[in-house]
Amino acid sequence: MTESAGRDGAPVRLQKVLAQAGVASRRASEEMIARGRVEVDGERVRKMGVKVDPATAVIRVDGTRIVLDDTLVYLALNKPRGVHTTMSDDLGRPCVGDLLAGRVDAGQRLFHVGRLDADTEGLLLVTNDGELAHRLMHPSYEVSKTYMATVVGVVSKGLGRQLRAGVELEDGPATVDHFSVLDIHDGRSLVKVVLHEGRKHIVRRLLAEVGHPVEGLVRTRFGGVALGDQRAGSFRKLNRQEVSDLYGAVGL
Repeated sequence: MTESAGRDGAPVRLQKVLAQAGVASRRASEEMIARGRVEVDGERVRKMGVKVDPATAVIRVDGTRIVLDDTLVYLALNKPRGVHTTMSDDLGRPCVGDLLAGRVDAGQRLFHVGRLDADTEGLLLVTNDGELAHRLMHPSYEVSKTYMATVVGVVSKGLGRQLRAGVELEDGPATVDHFSVLDIHDGRSLVKVVLHEGRKHIVRRLLAEVGHPVEGLVRTRFGGVALGDQRAGSFRKLNRQEVSDLYGAVGL
């Protein structure tokens, strides 16, 4: 830790890095260090004077990773139905880029993490952190996504067991991590589906295969980030804990 260099070639004191990241004042950061609440690259730090390289150090306070690069952007967007998951559309159709036009026009190079088809609404993560986005989309990290689906028909009690055991699709078997029925009304069922699959239209294809075509689909959670009561078409910055949870889910 003490030998590493900062972006300008010089190491930076840990308490200064924490203060610049907005964690706390420099004095309060020193108190955190003294109490053993700060870790650098997996090692707990208790003494003053430790210097780190902000470009490479992994710093956690109370287990929460601190993002040191203030150019990184992490957003949760509630994508409305009918909006295409692209930053621009050659056919002039409404797209995610339209909802983020202010940030894009200001020069931020943002991209969406995965996709939601035009008829699916709900939580879409948007960032400029390429490494995090790549890992979140990679199937080996098995980051879970939660959906609420309105389907045709009254769902039987044994369907959850069938979906957890696996359903054969044209591109191979697929399973869910969790399935529950939330409501049944007028010949339709509202179900909750949790899975870490990322194949195209996977929720719609799974439910159609077992005899319950989807009429409405909303993604409500991606890893540790929840949609909550966020208004359709709006976006918000992820808080420090949410970003830390995403990093942790993919081993960063």
